[in-house]
Amino acid sequence: MIDVFSIFYNHTNIIINTFMIGAFILNIIFAFIIIFMERRSTGAVWAWILILVFIPILGFIIYLLFGRQIQRDHIFRLDKDDKVKIESIVDEQLESLNNNTSSEFNNQIFRYKDMIQMLLHNNSAFLTNNNDISIYTDGKEKFNSLLKDIYNAKNYIHIQYYVFRNDKLGKSILSALEHKLEDGLEVKMLYDDMGSRSLSLKDFDNFRKKGGHFEAFFPSKLPLINLRMNNRNHRKIVIIDGYIGYVGGFNVGDEYLGGKKKFGYWRDTHLRIIGDAVNALQLRFMLDWNSQSTRDRLNFNEHYYPIIKTKGKTSVQIASSGPDEIWEQIKYGYLKMISSAKKSIFIQSPYFIPDQAFLDTVKIAALSGVDVNIMIPNKPDHPFVYWATYNNVASLLDSGVNIFHYNNGFLHSKILIIDDEVASVGTTNMDHRSFTLNFEINAFIYDTNIAKELRTAFETDLKLSYKLTKQIYEQRSIWVKFKEGISRLLSPLL
Repeated sequence: MIDVFSIFYNHTNIIINTFMIGAFILNIIFAFIIIFMERRSTGAVWAWILILVFIPILGFIIYLLFGRQIQRDHIFRLDKDDKVKIESIVDEQLESLNNNTSSEFNNQIFRYKDMIQMLLHNNSAFLTNNNDISIYTDGKEKFNSLLKDIYNAKNYIHIQYYVFRNDKLGKSILSALEHKLEDGLEVKMLYDDMGSRSLSLKDFDNFRKKGGHFEAFFPSKLPLINLRMNNRNHRKIVIIDGYIGYVGGFNVGDEYLGGKKKFGYWRDTHLRIIGDAVNALQLRFMLDWNSQSTRDRLNFNEHYYPIIKTKGKTSVQIASSGPDEIWEQIKYGYLKMISSAKKSIFIQSPYFIPDQAFLDTVKIAALSGVDVNIMIPNKPDHPFVYWATYNNVASLLDSGVNIFHYNNGFLHSKILIIDDEVASVGTTNMDHRSFTLNFEINAFIYDTNIAKELRTAFETDLKLSYKLTKQIYEQRSIWVKFKEGISRLLSPLL
């Protein structure tokens, strides 16, 4: 009897030891990959190495879920002919900017031609000049406009959101889409699998039966397990008939209408665009859709890219970024704007956790006499993110940056305005996640009237905010300091 137990005990020890040795070897392999094979910041490298070293088995699982990077060559692809067409547009614009030859470009465009040129290195960020833009800062106004445009659609509707909930608002949009399917329109919906994890295939029964097509971005292979958990499609895009486009911060859910007590009023910024910039939104949707759909691919044809006649004169670049890109396009756009500012900078972001280079650029602007104003929410939706944001903005106080806490609900707006001349509105937060991990999209707008309208909205928010001062910050409790310290350590992973 003793011999049986002894054999069993020894056998169990062998299995455990083998397992532990295997886990140790895997940790070494992944640490090697992180250090030498992947493009990461030094802070992120150290954070992942510490996780793998101190929690060997769980760290391995965490890395599989959150740490794997994207294979850049295999996600978004254009047909050879389509790629040539877009590259020819970009090359023509670069030549016109360098030679000051295009009659379509105004003085403001030539004043910021270095920034436009930089964004043109992302081929989808071609410059458009005939756009008419409406700004929405209230969820009810935005979705009322969207529903009206959906019901008035004539040919097709392409819709993409990070969060799409099957609640009252979600059901109203699905119902509108199903109504247009009954009219014979083409309707395609793309949603992020993690952001919209409450959705199920059952929610799309009627939509599918009526001819609608839908796809999830990076869908989970197993229930509750997604090996691309850290690389989410955060874009919000709607294209209607190739004529009207929407882009901005609002997702689809009742909380975005102020329907959740936890958040209260939801303050965000969204754009409705009529003009050639819609073509850039359509191109982005087509690339995202084709990356997930194998049977129902979209092609680059005139049906999706009609000639748009509008009286609008606003110049817009639609820039996208993601872990598939070599360049962090939108982050570079932000940095170029901040470094170009001569008079004023206005920033709104729910999450402000950029790298040190970004923080230094903001400090340099403020120390150079530029009026720098940053507004963040006064309530968290993610605790660690909130306290990391709080710590980061406080670090800017000594350089003369004005910091404001929005106190009328939750601030989700992502905007940057400089000198009342150039503005950026989109989905990109000013943090590591948006800059390097998520797939994002922003509109860079070269128009004084639009910039002033966005600044007016910011100034209206100031009436519902309080200013963070050095004195207030220094009076924070030990518990707040502790939360800031933990969040600061985790910031490379947030």
